Amino acid sequence: MRAIRQELWRDVTAAAHGAARAWAGPCRERDLVVQTLKAALAAWLAWALAGWWLHAPVAFVAPWVAVVLVESTVYRSIAHGLQQLAAIAAGTVVATAVALPLHDTVAAMAVVLPLAMLLGQWRRLGSQGIYAATGALFVLTNGSVTVTTSTARLVEALFGAVVGIAVNALVRPPLYLRDSRAVLKDATEEAHDVLRAVAEGLAGGRWDAGEAGAWHERALRLHRLVEQARSSVEWSRESLRGNLRHRRAGAVPRPGKEYDDAVLVLDYAAVHTAGVTRTVLEAATEDRAAPRPRPELARRYAEFLRRTAQALRLYSHSRFGDACDDELGTAVARLRETLDALRRDLVRSTTDDPDEVATYGALLTQAHRLADQLAVSGT
Repeated sequence: MRAIRQELWRDVTAAAHGAARAWAGPCRERDLVVQTLKAALAAWLAWALAGWWLHAPVAFVAPWVAVVLVESTVYRSIAHGLQQLAAIAAGTVVATAVALPLHDTVAAMAVVLPLAMLLGQWRRLGSQGIYAATGALFVLTNGSVTVTTSTARLVEALFGAVVGIAVNALVRPPLYLRDSRAVLKDATEEAHDVLRAVAEGLAGGRWDAGEAGAWHERALRLHRLVEQARSSVEWSRESLRGNLRHRRAGAVPRPGKEYDDAVLVLDYAAVHTAGVTRTVLEAATEDRAAPRPRPELARRYAEFLRRTAQALRLYSHSRFGDACDDELGTAVARLRETLDALRRDLVRSTTDDPDEVATYGALLTQAHRLADQLAVSGT
């Protein structure tokens, strides 16, 4: 019982924090509130027009379709609207065609529902395929089946779809450019912080397995942040399709090539960081599958990591903040100089021990890959 109360308290606290963020300014929580209110508005409008004003025979279909088509993007509303209408039409037509000659609801269901479920699996209907069975059930469970009533259902579904899409497209259509930029900046900052932490540990000679394991865990979480950033960029790009509001979104850069480049750089940073921390972790374990790098080489590698972290931060600022292309170019040039010196030191220090060669080679390979990517993206 105590655990349940604690879980409920965490949920209430999270909801309160979300409400506070929505009240304070633009954020994901505010977008969610707006979309919820828009869905309610679409359903109300559809019912007011179809049920209250026009007295349509099956007016409930209109608000039902309208509320589910206030999607997260305008493009998705249109695409899913077309798929849903096709699914409803297929289910309605099949149910009507079977029920009219049978004159028996139970027998008609036994024939129609398997067919409707099979229709729902058609890939062109996508996630909306389930509405084929729903449309068939509306026909079979709502009184006598007639061609007139079935036609009215299709007309009401079309009307509800138009209302839902129109509300989503005209009333503060959703844009997620702000979210993409924030996620990319957060991921870059995390990559910077992880690299700095590893650099300080190497420079200070802190090689215990516990701290190395914590670095590696953060590096693995960085991969998930990069995937979130990639998904957010794709979501933002979709939110611009068919969106009338994007012309007024000049204050926030659109998800163009700079966003794709940032995701690519972050992907390399995540791979590089995970590789470095894995090598450090192996060297820090008691049974040490990999030899511990010598102190002077560790300090040299720490300097490379510091410069890499600084270059990543400047790269983020140059793409999504202040213009600092000159500083970025200088930082990348210094990074390459540090890498060249590191490579020379590693070559001079490497012995014939194959484990030592493997350790130094892994560190140097990861360093080369990230430096090359930053050099290309920073130009």
